[in-house]
Amino acid sequence: MSQLQRIAIAPSQLQQEQILLTKEQQHYLGRVLRLREGDRFIAMDGKGKWWLAQLVGKQAQVLEALLVETELPVSITLMVALPKGNGFDEVVRCCTELGVACIAPVLSDRTLLHPSPQKLERWRRIAAEAAEQSERSFVPTILEPVAFNTGLSLVIGHLSFANSQQYICVARGEFPHLKDCLQHKGQMTNDGGQETIVIATGPEGGWTTQEIENAIAFGFQPVSLGRRILRAVTAPVVALSLITAACEV
Repeated sequence: MSQLQRIAIAPSQLQQEQILLTKEQQHYLGRVLRLREGDRFIAMDGKGKWWLAQLVGKQAQVLEALLVETELPVSITLMVALPKGNGFDEVVRCCTELGVACIAPVLSDRTLLHPSPQKLERWRRIAAEAAEQSERSFVPTILEPVAFNTGLSLVIGHLSFANSQQYICVARGEFPHLKDCLQHKGQMTNDGGQETIVIATGPEGGWTTQEIENAIAFGFQPVSLGRRILRAVTAPVVALSLITAACEV
């Protein structure tokens, strides 16, 4: 099964065991992937459902639903202060591979990049491609960039505090290491809900003191990622790696 090509579809494309392929998908399957009539591939809707499908003309026939267990036992939301240049592309790609559920790009006081609307489309496309490549059941949600304080209230407003942990990564200062805060985490909660972890990583130059204080006021715990100063594009990957190591057993 792992050798089959995978494509992401919209849930609305699945109708009565048929997948109504777009022209772009027809071109991708036929011209790029070189699939022929009768060849099989995997369709994923980005919401946790996968199907084994067979190419029939310009559409696809669903053969069976697939059970794929590639998701983490916790839901991770990553708040990332946008790095300069195209660095966020790699953050989206790597963190999707690592299992992030939601990425919330934020503009901090020291953010150098102010992205165009086309950037958001690009990031969502990268997330979909990375989810396919890493055989994930879900395509992460990429939110629109907002100011850091707005992002704090938006993200926390959707959480149940009984099931959530919030951390802000701070490069300098005497704070506990993230790995020590995550011990014995990752189990399902008593009410059967999924545990949520929100982790915020800063821009070049780090968070300002005011931003850290604002995050603490929203229930975030300041943590360290180690003794070295990490680049803005490295910190999210390190944070995600630590969480997956602690939770995926």
